[in-house]
Amino acid sequence: MKSNLKDNEMLLIQALKAGSYKAFDRIYQMYAKRLFAYSLQFTKSAEDSEEIIQDVFVKLWTNREKIKQEDTLRSLLFIMTKHYLINAFHSKINDPVYEDFVDYKNELSVNDAGQHLEYEEFVGRFTKAVETLPATQQKIITLSKIQQLSNKEIAEELSLSEQTVKNQMSIALKALKKMLLGIIWFLSVLLFVN
Repeated sequence: MKSNLKDNEMLLIQALKAGSYKAFDRIYQMYAKRLFAYSLQFTKSAEDSEEIIQDVFVKLWTNREKIKQEDTLRSLLFIMTKHYLINAFHSKINDPVYEDFVDYKNELSVNDAGQHLEYEEFVGRFTKAVETLPATQQKIITLSKIQQLSNKEIAEELSLSEQTVKNQMSIALKALKKMLLGIIWFLSVLLFVN
């Protein structure tokens, strides 16, 4: 099944290079949601993420004849998105509104800083807990919860059946819940106390 998709993408890339709007539209449908989810992790703004994805696809179209990739555009599109994210970050840093935001953040109370540290600690423990899972479960959790891929996309990506993805996801989530239950309870107590 995966080789079928790869062959199909190869044909789409060839058609895109030749100027096919249909191929471009299909490639957009294949990647836009994933790139949006990836971008949203960093921008925290749907509007900014959407703008970045539009810029990526405009650049893809205008430079279509120079595309060197033949099998898949996945890495190219993610790298382009990463560069646009970096550029967006740099422009925000130089923005006066961002400077006001930094001043506001510096005025936050020590209590808020403490909660931020607790969250960072939780994220660190979550990451370590994920690393204790078997390799396949680690990949599935990462693709599902961080890259926001569907079970079908994960199955294709890892050459597994959708049912295997569902089963492994369920096992991984149960294991993570067990490992993190004490931390979650502790954080919820802190939130209700404050």
